[in-house]
Amino acid sequence: MAEQPVIVWFRQDLRLSDNPALHAALSSGRPVIPVYVLDDENAHGWAPGGASRWWLHKSLQALGESIAARGGTLVLRKGPADRVIPDLVAETGASGVFWNRLYEPHAIRRDSDLKAALKGDGVTVHSYAGNLAFEPWTVRTGDDGPYRVFSPFMKACLRSEPPGRPLGTPNSLPMAALVPDSEPLDSWNLLPTKPDWAGGLREHWTPGEAGAAARFEAFLDDRLDEYAKARDRMDENTTSRLSPHLHFGEIGVRTIWHTLNHREDAGARSVGKFRAEVIWREFAYHLLYHYPSLPEANWRDAFDAFPWQDDPASYEAWCQGKTGYPLVDAGMQELWISGYMHNRVRMVAASFLIKHLMTHWKRGEEWFWDTLVDADLANNAASWQWVAGSGADAAPYFRIFNPIRQGEQFDPKGVYVRRWLPVLKDLPDKYVHAPWTAPDAVLKAADVRLGENYPHPVVDHAEARKRALAGYRTMKGEDA
Repeated sequence: MAEQPVIVWFRQDLRLSDNPALHAALSSGRPVIPVYVLDDENAHGWAPGGASRWWLHKSLQALGESIAARGGTLVLRKGPADRVIPDLVAETGASGVFWNRLYEPHAIRRDSDLKAALKGDGVTVHSYAGNLAFEPWTVRTGDDGPYRVFSPFMKACLRSEPPGRPLGTPNSLPMAALVPDSEPLDSWNLLPTKPDWAGGLREHWTPGEAGAAARFEAFLDDRLDEYAKARDRMDENTTSRLSPHLHFGEIGVRTIWHTLNHREDAGARSVGKFRAEVIWREFAYHLLYHYPSLPEANWRDAFDAFPWQDDPASYEAWCQGKTGYPLVDAGMQELWISGYMHNRVRMVAASFLIKHLMTHWKRGEEWFWDTLVDADLANNAASWQWVAGSGADAAPYFRIFNPIRQGEQFDPKGVYVRRWLPVLKDLPDKYVHAPWTAPDAVLKAADVRLGENYPHPVVDHAEARKRALAGYRTMKGEDA
């Protein structure tokens, strides 16, 4: 019995450092079998999109190498986890299964049923908090309910017992005598081949625990000091870009939290602002846990009456970065090439789709889900509904981002636009955010041919704003 192994089921925690489930399994003194299961069947429409699958391949590759360096083997299996895990238990004679908790509705249902089934078979199950600083049911209002507004939620988190100190990294992994067969990672076809559109992803990212640590260290050393002041500037490298590493669990949130405690030299305002962004992620999971329909339905059901438009041509123009508004188009090009988009531009691009084009926020949510390397169900759903005005703590419905003014404010020299839209690289700063306002001679000198190598605007901003506000008045039952 002492040699019966235990299974460590890796999920969105693809790291060895500060991994509570792995730490507890090793502390049991039993041999361990590290396992990852590609479970698309139980995802209920939210299986990883194309960019996330590319990242997953690279992250699993890195995790497998780290485990191998410590004497272990990462076992890969594909299929419904509620079938694969019991099969592995039977195959290996494992006495227990260890995992870190997930909070997506489909994962909660699956894990609850699986835990009951395993316990019914006499197998011990141990689950841990490894992906959040504050689990969704632990932060409660004075009326013992969930929070619906971010600011009081953040204050409650900061008043709460802080997350525990991060755990160390194991030096070795005592493996079971008989390791079950593992499916080849390449057989999962997570990487694009025909065509291979991932060149930009390879250029911009290093998935895996080591890549996450290096990115966090670079942020602390080079950008944290200016974070509060410059985080909205898309023409400067001022953000952490940790979101995909956090989604896949390549760095633990406790590591980030406690590292910030020792960075007073960066200034309280910048540290506090970055910590607030970490707590916004916690808030998104808080909402998803308490309101599991968040990815599919308006959180405020009054928005069910909003007069959405179905215009495939304008939606396609938005997806392809051909709206004629440079800041929006640059953001969509950044997304397509690198699998990422600066957060300020995300808000502008999302607002443009919803309010300028009157397209349902779910269409944008679905496109981001497939193209973002940091696609995260909680963050994606909460953020799209925030912009739409239909979600918790939402932006006021009448807040309609002006993509020209946003560009002039946060990309005043057009550095960001020119990087992702080289066709506009020779336009003077005065016109780079609104090329259609440039005189013909200026356009000709810059070799910008509206309607040929750069599109005319698909809508007029002022008219689109009026139409959106009329739609909101109709939704509220007022005269348009």
